[in-house]
Amino acid sequence: MSARTGVYAALSPDGIALMDIRTGRGKWRFLDPIGARLWQTITNGATPATAIDDLTAYWRSRGADQAQVRTDLTALADDLERAGLLHRESPTAQSERTEVRFATPAPVSAPQQLAGHTALFVALVLLRLLPGRAALPHEAETALAAVRRAARLWPGRAACLEESLAAHFAAALTGHRVRWVIGARFTPQGAHAWIEAGTAIIGQDETDRVWPYVPALQVERSN
Repeated sequence: MSARTGVYAALSPDGIALMDIRTGRGKWRFLDPIGARLWQTITNGATPATAIDDLTAYWRSRGADQAQVRTDLTALADDLERAGLLHRESPTAQSERTEVRFATPAPVSAPQQLAGHTALFVALVLLRLLPGRAALPHEAETALAAVRRAARLWPGRAACLEESLAAHFAAALTGHRVRWVIGARFTPQGAHAWIEAGTAIIGQDETDRVWPYVPALQVERSN
């Protein structure tokens, strides 16, 4: 994960894939090795100008056109800056935005009340069952198979993201732990979500033979 909350990074020799979950379901941004080095240099503390100078000098020493390299790196840095993917958030700035709000009576609608009851029930059930023991591969496969069977009757979207997260919770409801993982690959570019039990990757589709996906986010426990 990067230094900025809500941005996760999957790093590989082919570059870096950035998953931004600050809004909506999350967006992926793929950078080649040069862009990845620029991103890492800046998020590790260098200013964009310093990072661009250093990388321009490096590529000039390897025979690249200095003006073109600087132009390309500057454009990329500006693009990443606009997307909010570059800078650290300082602890001081974070603390200045912190507000303590003490509990007070608040109006609650019927849907909100239903959501509260449902959430409390789920939390109590999970906390009674967790942490549980690590699932064996066949137990993780059973959890995923149960979710996929349920998904056949579901009218909405149930792709790898929904199925893997549901399998993560289904395993927890039977007292087992599986690892929920979101990652990316670079050739061809793509994103994927899956579960793991120990060192086993569970439920990979027969039609998708391109591996590995590089993990950007891993969740072991549900509580």
